[in-house]
Amino acid sequence: MKRQPLRLAIMEAERLLAQAGVDSPRADAELIAAHVLGVERGRLPMVPLVDPPVVDAIGQLVTQRAKRIPLQHLTGWAAMGQVTVDVGSGVFIPRPETELLLEWTLRQLRDVQRPIVVDLCTGSGALALAMAHERPDATVYAVDNDPVALSWARRNVEARASAGDTAVRLFSGDVADRMVFADLDGMVDAVVCNPPYVPEGTRVAPEVAGYDPPAAVFAGEGGLAVIRHVVNCAARLLRSGGVVAIEHDDRHGHSVPALLASRRVLSAVADHPDLAGRARFATARRGSAP
Repeated sequence: MKRQPLRLAIMEAERLLAQAGVDSPRADAELIAAHVLGVERGRLPMVPLVDPPVVDAIGQLVTQRAKRIPLQHLTGWAAMGQVTVDVGSGVFIPRPETELLLEWTLRQLRDVQRPIVVDLCTGSGALALAMAHERPDATVYAVDNDPVALSWARRNVEARASAGDTAVRLFSGDVADRMVFADLDGMVDAVVCNPPYVPEGTRVAPEVAGYDPPAAVFAGEGGLAVIRHVVNCAARLLRSGGVVAIEHDDRHGHSVPALLASRRVLSAVADHPDLAGRARFATARRGSAP
């Protein structure tokens, strides 16, 4: 069997994915190749030639991806910060944009020893696990109301604990319930959340429409229904000086900061753009009780 240039296989994969309307055809082509080869994407230039079976395996995955099956469903994992989590049917796929929220929160906790962190609407547990990995001295709590998501999160929590990370404390609960984490009221250093926030009826990409659980994507009240509860939950959980960071739809650059500012105990309200310049997450800090 004659070996073939890997770059040609990647170029063909990119062409097919672009033709299928995939948003990031080059990146996905390279990630598929890296997955088949079992190497990091950055090491692909170190593999100039590959055997025909490798080209065939890449082609098979590209064919599936061209059907708009999410890349993460094909590889079985998604990244968040320095950790990867298992994902698949029934759980929301973490997005790279959420890493900006993660980085902001870590900066706020830089001088806080042994912080208490709460991740609301945790889904796969990705954000909570990334926090626990970066801050092994932290006590990280995570909650979700969906049993399927919790099963994925439990699997990921156990895997990261086995890898040596501090175990995340995982709970079943709803952010609309005023008793969720009531024993932590006024004690939390950071509340983070990537909630359902896409306004109902919004047209979304096939990867989202066909694979992400609708309840983890869409929310009523123009996408703000769950965020309202998150704001209320954060206001009671945070200690004086504690921070909250909430991801939101790019149309919520004014409405979510307004919800945060409506709570008198919250101040220093700000909104932050993603790498494309779109409004992506809002933050605030808890002041002293009035």
